[in-house]
Amino acid sequence: MSTSYPPNPAQFDRQQAVRTALDRGLHSLAAFGGDLVDHANRIGAILWSPPRVVIVGRLKAGKSTLVNALIGAPVAETAALEATNVVTVYQAGAPSRAELVDLDGDRRPIPLAAGTSVSLDADAADIAYVHRHLPTHALANLTLVDTPGLATLTVENENRTRAALIDGFAQTRAASVDADGAVFLFDSAPRADEIEFLRQLGFTPLNTLGVLSRADSFGEGALGQRNPIEHAHNHAQKLAQRLAQSVATVVPVAGLLAESSHTGQVTEADAIALHTLASMNTLELMDLLESESPEQLGPVMRDRLLDLLGEYGVLGARTVAGQGAHAVNRWLTEHSGITQVKYLLESALQDFAALHRADRILTELDLLAVNHPAREHVRTITDWVRNDPAMHTVLLYRALRGMLLADPHAPVVTELTRLLSGRTDAERLGVHPETSPGQLAHYAGERLVHVQRQAISTRTAAEDAALAELVRTYTSMRRQA
Repeated sequence: MSTSYPPNPAQFDRQQAVRTALDRGLHSLAAFGGDLVDHANRIGAILWSPPRVVIVGRLKAGKSTLVNALIGAPVAETAALEATNVVTVYQAGAPSRAELVDLDGDRRPIPLAAGTSVSLDADAADIAYVHRHLPTHALANLTLVDTPGLATLTVENENRTRAALIDGFAQTRAASVDADGAVFLFDSAPRADEIEFLRQLGFTPLNTLGVLSRADSFGEGALGQRNPIEHAHNHAQKLAQRLAQSVATVVPVAGLLAESSHTGQVTEADAIALHTLASMNTLELMDLLESESPEQLGPVMRDRLLDLLGEYGVLGARTVAGQGAHAVNRWLTEHSGITQVKYLLESALQDFAALHRADRILTELDLLAVNHPAREHVRTITDWVRNDPAMHTVLLYRALRGMLLADPHAPVVTELTRLLSGRTDAERLGVHPETSPGQLAHYAGERLVHVQRQAISTRTAAEDAALAELVRTYTSMRRQA
């Protein structure tokens, strides 16, 4: 069963409580002095910076187009191979600038071509990633990481993505390229190697969003008997079921429509030209678009409209073009699917990305507790943080990650996912929303007994840890109901 993303008013409170617990622990860590101050500041920078969401998919899957639409500016190259075969981090910051980070972690400024795109003056093989700072509100709460394509033109492209996101090379880890969630783009169906790559990223379905790209040309396309966007929506629902162990849901997106409407490329002149096509029937219009000498538009405007809108966009947006460029942009936005993607990124995906980040910070503290000379002091703080009630959800998330790696088909995976996704105790227990508190306590008790019986015989350490967290969860729910 796929995971839905309904509004959850408690998400912000949960994130704040987790951050507060971790921040208290880091302040206590810094209080010991010495290099623990530096460690606390390093980990604190991770805690308080916006979550990082990586965009992954094959070459030409539409990653850079989606990035442009999300940022609201044509900053990600969508054609030049030079700029699409390196990892690029897009982060809020002023002034607009770009830095090249080499394999040694050294940074140097690089020029911006035409004020927005990056002009590289180094071999891609020598680049760890490009860091772009943009003064835009779109990145205030989210950092985007655009990646080279998977299994594409060269082995080096895929290896570079792995180096930045999986292998955790020192230079990329130190530069905080580590991601907290993923947007996974694919066409009609992802391939086995793509799913395997996604698994190696170490995310869960809760913080991974699937995007069915090029929805405006799905199926037979704009001229088919079936509306391609509607066809893509129906197909996305089926894919969401099939890919439930990899992504939370699948959203169909027409990236070209989203990019054109969100980057200010559609002008009033474009709207006027589109409006001249409003009275034509579909066959007449297609003949015009395919003509070598389209008299009504001229070849330059015809090509421009197709580049901006594609056949589907021209066919549909012409019906509202008489109301001006604003109406055209509104139509493109409504049909592109970008609004839903933004909503999901800003709501549940970001919430679970925050859990993923908190889990990473716990791991950092655990490593200090093992490797630092003041390990006893660090271990005391780490145990104190872990036992904070606010961190219980993080530990459930950690248990889910462990089970997905050890045994993704185990029933406990479904149980952990339900507990993490539920907005109320009734949803977490999988019972009727109007169940009384007394009955909720009864159901929690039943689940507790069931889990305790399972704990008698487990197959992996991951299952031991997961069942221990479930025991703690149901014990707490039974007391509080």
